Amino acid sequence: MDDVYVKQFSQLTTNELFDIYKLRVAVFVVEQKCYYQEVDDDDKISYHLMFKDARGQLTAYARIIPEENRTVARIGRVVVDPQSRGGGHGRRLVDQALAQIPQLMPKASKIVLAGQQYLNQFYQSFGFKNVSDVYLEDGIPHIDMEKLI
Repeated sequence: MDDVYVKQFSQLTTNELFDIYKLRVAVFVVEQKCYYQEVDDDDKISYHLMFKDARGQLTAYARIIPEENRTVARIGRVVVDPQSRGGGHGRRLVDQALAQIPQLMPKASKIVLAGQQYLNQFYQSFGFKNVSDVYLEDGIPHIDMEKLI
């Protein structure tokens, strides 16, 4: 089982930040052929949830973004390293994000995300409900989802 780390932006080491950006760009920009400004200002206010293997390599990542006076948590940039896929990392990552939110944001009453359409059933399995029609974001079909806590 990978080790779990949750850090604010200012707590990340330069190597951790590099590994996060390298993984996100490799998957969201290169693999998905989606050319957009992947690094954004939300990184500065987010909690960065990381899974690292025994060698310290980043295997999965998500960010938790506080919104609306910390009463809403947004989960984003959910990604598993291509070499680590198929081992349940994605499910454990979302489980861990859901477990961390009440600790990080005790006033939060809702969790939101913009999930890629092909992952709709995956997110529904955690209790998320669709709250929008399918729309294109950077050329990829997405659905807004939310879960009350």
